Amino acid sequence: MSRPVPEERPADQTYGPVQVLFGEAGGRYPDGNTLWVAGDRESLLIDPSLGLIARGAGRPQVDRVVLSHCHEDHIAGCHLYPDVPLHVHEADRHGLSSLDAMLEIYSYGGAIEEAFRTVLVERFHYVARPDAQTFRDGSVFDLGGVTLRAIHTPGHTRGHCCLQIEWRESGAPRRLVYLGDIDLTRFGPYYGDAWSDLEDFERSLSLVREIEADWYATFHHIGVLEEREAFITRLDIFEGAIARRERALLEFLYEPHDLHEVVAHRFVYRPKDPVAFADAVERRSMSMHIERLLGRGTLRAVDGHRFVVA
Repeated sequence: MSRPVPEERPADQTYGPVQVLFGEAGGRYPDGNTLWVAGDRESLLIDPSLGLIARGAGRPQVDRVVLSHCHEDHIAGCHLYPDVPLHVHEADRHGLSSLDAMLEIYSYGGAIEEAFRTVLVERFHYVARPDAQTFRDGSVFDLGGVTLRAIHTPGHTRGHCCLQIEWRESGAPRRLVYLGDIDLTRFGPYYGDAWSDLEDFERSLSLVREIEADWYATFHHIGVLEEREAFITRLDIFEGAIARRERALLEFLYEPHDLHEVVAHRFVYRPKDPVAFADAVERRSMSMHIERLLGRGTLRAVDGHRFVVA
């Protein structure tokens, strides 16, 4: 039997002082697309991925590493730069202080958490960085002729940020916005961890919708989109997953079901998706939907533990 041919890594792309270092298969999880930004005085990496590790000696040497947020796939290459200053939003810094602290971001619990502990170290090369420096919404990194500004967009994690890169080209201003895990895919927003929040995510999506840029870059899949129209089209698809999940949940709850049955039905993942932590993600994600639908009077509780459309 012949083996499937692996997908080739897309060619890296350059936008002014920004180089997009594509991961395998365009940054499909667990890989991702890392950004290399070079100014006149300094250069930095944004979200060093597993794909960066695969480059070996071909990976860039930089003055700083900046994280959009503290998740396993975004920190996988940090161990390659042990003596380089590492920066993360203050709300996510906790995850870099120790492996136990990192696991608190997910809080899967039980056997799944113990297995994931091993995955974090062996697959994603987790190394604690208690020396990590923090930034806030609006913080600016001046690289010399190029600036990077943090835009706090919580929901995926408490400290998730988009990063806005600006420079001038032939006298005209240019802007590339890195969206991190607002990745514009059909799968939609992920808000299944203990540090995730559905309504924060929705507010963040409203915020990024107003951002004007020449290019919009994502960590996974999409890569780079040119011009605002293409960005808005993909953002509508991405954000629409929230409403699709909620509509499907309401259809399911025309008959009473408890949370265990909701989790087993699967609204975020497909029923046969081999995701070890799927139940934990479904429970957290759909609990947030149920809670707000109860608050709106769209659902009501019956028998103390089941829910049905009111």
